[in-house]
Amino acid sequence: MTLQAPLTPREMTLTPTIAVRSPFDGAWLADVPETQVADLPALLARARIGAGVARALPRHARAAILDRAAAQIAADTEIFARRIVLEAGKTIRQARKEVARCVNTLRLSADEARRGGGEVFPFDAFPGSESRQGWFTREPLGMIAAITPFNDPLNLVAHKLGPAIAGGNAVLLKPSELAPLSALALVDALVAAGLPEVVVTPMIGEAGLGRALVSARDVRMVSFTGGFRTGGAIAAAAGLKKLAMDLGGNAPVIVMADADLDKAVAGCVSGAFWAAGQNCIGAQRRLIARPVYEAFRDRFVTATRALVTGDPMAEDSDMGPMISEAAAGLIAARTEAAVALGATVLCGHQRQGALHAPTVLEGVPHAAALWQEEAFAPVVMLEPFDNFEEAIARANAIPFSLHAGIFTASLETALAAAERIEAGGVMINDSSDYRFDAMPFGGFKYGSLGREGVRFAYEEMTQPRAICLNRG
Repeated sequence: MTLQAPLTPREMTLTPTIAVRSPFDGAWLADVPETQVADLPALLARARIGAGVARALPRHARAAILDRAAAQIAADTEIFARRIVLEAGKTIRQARKEVARCVNTLRLSADEARRGGGEVFPFDAFPGSESRQGWFTREPLGMIAAITPFNDPLNLVAHKLGPAIAGGNAVLLKPSELAPLSALALVDALVAAGLPEVVVTPMIGEAGLGRALVSARDVRMVSFTGGFRTGGAIAAAAGLKKLAMDLGGNAPVIVMADADLDKAVAGCVSGAFWAAGQNCIGAQRRLIARPVYEAFRDRFVTATRALVTGDPMAEDSDMGPMISEAAAGLIAARTEAAVALGATVLCGHQRQGALHAPTVLEGVPHAAALWQEEAFAPVVMLEPFDNFEEAIARANAIPFSLHAGIFTASLETALAAAERIEAGGVMINDSSDYRFDAMPFGGFKYGSLGREGVRFAYEEMTQPRAICLNRG
């Protein structure tokens, strides 16, 4: 019997639609159908069929699809990059780098489809099991819900879809309604590369749709990248299923007195203002050794003032808009609140629509929300420290963490920091925002659930099955 899949999300007649607009100038880009909660049963039925189809795809077929999609996206780099600029506000140079990372993520996923089949057990390592031999395989979970944010609208989606497809799963994909076009284009590229359409089911909608999706019993895993408040709501609604969450950060970067200041300033400026600071591993708190504090501060402020902020499509732009005028207004208000508590503005703190000037503060009281919480905006804070112990204590004072960084010429200091900083990744002589798509990525302390990075996400999205043969 041939199963007939339900209509695809784009074949369904859904009203109303969501208008996708440029955060830079508000220009209309597209209307996308808004998935209603009432549509979810049909989409879940489609995904159940997709799970069976995905499981039946041999590993070489999964790998070939991912490789072909990567090759096509690489060939269409400029098309994908311009789409990222238009819907998310990244500069064109940053967008091209995101496309290159997406290509790498898909290729790594193809490698994992070929490699990640399981292992042989050494049964004879335990007395009494000499007559046994066996192995374990890695099997699909089934249906995975993937919820992605606006700030990396292509590569963060690839980090969900690539490992899930490599593992033989179906995916219910809910990208941010603020920037869904890159995600939909990635799905199209995978289908054009040979992925059966029912394997990925995209849907666009707001919080109510997300709650209904993650609470669906058939969904075996939720993979979410976003903020703590939404992550907590997902955890409360999800029930008995796997959760993998990349939540907020408030990254510290330590600059020791022996650091190469030119390298530290360049890395910290890039790490602070990439994607208009809308980066969960962006360098937010700069802890600088007091003997070099003034020299670092002056160079950092000079370099920040030199950044070109404006039209993200312009080749000379260093920073584009935040995702919305409301987001820019919120960070302006939070900065003003820090100033009211005693912080000093060294540069920036101006706003025009969604464009928020790169802003540097010093003397921010630790009680200020801007010090305690993720800024997710182009605002950074500088603070001197007197000794290494003090720097480590301040770096670790925030109850959640993703990445951290340290600049130093001392291997001993670098390794001591790597051992003692409580973070999912410690970047030595790099800003906290460095990320290679093969490395494990995730949080320490509060809110840490699972890991991304292709191999690690693949393992999260599959389950081992043990087989034992008794020859005796």
